[in-house]
Amino acid sequence: MNNSLKLDSEGFLKNLSDWSPETADTLAKNEGINLTAPHWEVIHLVREFYQCFDHGPAMRPLVKLTAKKLGADKGHSIYLLKLFPGSPAKLASKIAGLPKPPNCL
Repeated sequence: MNNSLKLDSEGFLKNLSDWSPETADTLAKNEGINLTAPHWEVIHLVREFYQCFDHGPAMRPLVKLTAKKLGADKGHSIYLLKLFPGSPAKLASKIAGLPKPPNCL
């Protein structure tokens, strides 16, 4: 891992300005994920949501946003869980370089 990255106790970036695609790859690898095009689609959606609302989406808004932007075949929790196991909203936000979304444990 890049030692210059400052992370909090849960592995989220402390400085949002430190994010880059390379940082995303590093954060994903820390979680055992190799980023693919479908991962990047969701990462870009999460970052877009953050720019609009100043926080990352919780799970339900993430599912709705994914369905709206990427289509009904991708807009469900099972699809997101395959990409980001455990807690898709939390993990996608972490890899996107954003703070932990509200209501995520």
